[in-house]
Parts: sequence; C-alpha cells; structure tokens
Amino acid sequence: MPNLITTLGPRRADELDLILPHEHVFVDLRTPDTPGHGQAETSDVIALMGPELKRAQAVGVTALVECTPVGVGRRADILKAVSEATGMPLVVPTGLYREPWVPQWAMQASEDEVFDWLHGELTGEIEGSGVQAAWIKLSAGDDGLTAVETKILRAAARAGAATGAVIGSHTIRGRVVADQLDVVEAAGYRPDRFIWIHTQNEPDLDLHLALARRGAWIEYDSIGRDKRGDDYLLGLVQRVLDAGLGHRLLLSHDLGWYDPAQPGGGTPRPYTYLAQTFLPKLKAAGLTDADLTMLTHDNPFNAFAR
Repeated sequence: MPNLITTLGPRRADELDLILPHEHVFVDLRTPDTPGHGQAETSDVIALMGPELKRAQAVGVTALVECTPVGVGRRADILKAVSEATGMPLVVPTGLYREPWVPQWAMQASEDEVFDWLHGELTGEIEGSGVQAAWIKLSAGDDGLTAVETKILRAAARAGAATGAVIGSHTIRGRVVADQLDVVEAAGYRPDRFIWIHTQNEPDLDLHLALARRGAWIEYDSIGRDKRGDDYLLGLVQRVLDAGLGHRLLLSHDLGWYDPAQPGGGTPRPYTYLAQTFLPKLKAAGLTDADLTMLTHDNPFNAFAR
C-alpha cells in the first residue's frame, strides 16, 4: 500500500485531507559558499513558522510538501523539530538545486556517486536527522540543462526508478522540461513520476497540456501571489480540466518561510489562501466536491506517495 513519507512517519491516503504539494518552511537562497548559509537557531524557526503551520492546520491542511533541496538551505533537522512542535507532517526531499547553487562536492562527483547519495537519503535518513527523504527535488536553468544538471538528473532518474520516488524540478520553460523528460526516460524512469514545478510561468499554454499528456504532473504553485490574479489561474485550472487532464494537476502557493539571510528570519507568508479563498472560487466556477478532492488530496498523494 502506498504511503506518504513524512517527518512524523508514514501516512496513508485515508489519514490525510488537504495536502499542499509545494511550500517552504526554511530556505536560504544565498549560494552555499556564503558565510552563515543555512544557519539558524531551531527555536527561532519554530517561533516564526510554528504559528503559520498551525494556521494552515486550522483551515484543513493535513500535510505540507517542503520543497527545499541541498544548495538553498535544506535543514532536515530543523524541519523535523518544527514538525514535531506543531504536529504538521512535512514531506522532505533529497536532491540538488541548479547551478550556481550546486555545492562543490556535487559538481565534482560522478553520476554514480550522486546516485548513491540520493538513494541513501531515500532509503535511509538525511544527515543523521532521523528524517527519510520522500522525493527528489531538482532544478534546471532557464536556457537549458547544463552538463552538471544533466548528470544530477540522470542520477535522480536512476534513484527514482530504484525507489519509486517522484522527481520534481523547478523549471521555467516547457521546452527544457521536454528535454528533462527525455533524460529521465533514457535513464530508465517514467514521465508520470516527474513534476513540472512552476508550470504557470510558461506562457505557451499548449505546452502545459502537451507535457501533461506525455505523463508529467503539472503544478500551478503561485496561488495567492500571482500578479496576474486569481481569474487567470482559475482559467488555467479550467483549461486543464476541460482537456481531461485534471488528474495530472497540482495546486499550491510556494510560500513560507524562515530566511536566515533576513533579520529574525524575515516575514513569513501564510499557507492558507488556497483553502480559504481559491478553492471556494473554484467551487463557485462549477467544480464539484469530487473535483476539489482530486486536486487537493488525491493528486498530491498520488504524486508523492511511495
């Protein structure tokens, strides 16, 4: 039986309701060689982000996928502490961000060495934290994959094939996603185990549908913060549903988070807009309760469960 691997242990589908598939609790967007990168007091992170997770729980969120990989400040130990303090299950990734955030060890590592590291975190634990990685988070440059990013993607596809873990990639351009899917398939994995993160940023809407038809998950993760407004995003969702591809769609905010580069961690942005505002708008537009359950529970569970 598939389970969602979380900081609080495995969760079955019937133990969960609304799942947010793309958020952040702790991020440091400075490059890894920056002094103090990824450093913070755990108690400070709990104090700032704990209330935000509690607010999310109050509107029905039952699990949150944390999307911070190595390179931009992943701290599984801090995530575990925040999760235990709030009772919110967090779904934590292994994986590496794109250049220039790829740390030096990964730049120099062979594909086999990257595979061994990914596989170890997916089957064991992350850096002695007691947290098992649930999935693989990557990224690709806007102009295309670099040699290093391609190496990492091949290793990720092999690790995914060995464990069933989904690969999610911060990729802005659909043509780059198509190239990524080619790499994934050549390495022996499947497009249906790949999430195109930030799909809403690709202006060619036909590519959204084409890559979903190819099997990839598409993710509109700017809910509540997209400058084009809710009507634009509602139209994107309806277009996917009209094409019969609603079962390949994920919705989230890409919000949060504690930033150690900012005084006091900065000002967090809440995880509540989808549940409180956007879902009622979808229902008013004619979506059924079954549609909403598919988009907010079934799809994210099916994407991330192993």
